[in-house]
Amino acid sequence: MSPSVVALTFAAIFVVELPDKTFIAALVLSTRYRGVLVWAGVSLAFLVQTLLAVTVGKAVTFLPTDVVHAVAAAIFLVGAFLLAREAPRADADEEEAEEEFAAKAKEPKTGWAAVLASFLVLFAAEWGDLSQLLTISLVGKYDEPVAVFLGAWGALVTVSGVAVLAGRYLLRHVRLSVIHYIGAAVCLMLAAITVYDLLRG
Repeated sequence: MSPSVVALTFAAIFVVELPDKTFIAALVLSTRYRGVLVWAGVSLAFLVQTLLAVTVGKAVTFLPTDVVHAVAAAIFLVGAFLLAREAPRADADEEEAEEEFAAKAKEPKTGWAAVLASFLVLFAAEWGDLSQLLTISLVGKYDEPVAVFLGAWGALVTVSGVAVLAGRYLLRHVRLSVIHYIGAAVCLMLAAITVYDLLRG
């Protein structure tokens, strides 16, 4: 297992996921339920989805290397485009996302009910997310499923922890649009590295 792939995956997923609706969902849920219960439920949802993404990514590695790298580069480029396109309206969309998730968590819950509610909200919201596509691409590119899993899940768990503990403070001091642009830059960098590897190979 490569520590550098763990670190690269963590950095990429963290930056891409920070301005995502996942962050807003965890933040809103933590205003309804106890933070530690929200974090547990959200982390379990991420565990299942990251395992599935890594499994798909591992299956992709059986394709020809050039095809895998070309598809990975395309996904990174699409990710950069989507993040940059959404950046100008990210701050306005944040309020709408908060209202959406608040409506899903009207009833106060405790114990396992809060864990389950948090799990279900995030599990439903995360399918087809950019972080999942990046996880699949990173496994395909590096063929290091364990390293990518640890980096991706660690980043997702960390982002949700930040949302639960300091989400409101962060949103007051950091514009989501700026984080979107940083995420787009990271995706562009990954695309450039992948294209370089493809041409060199």
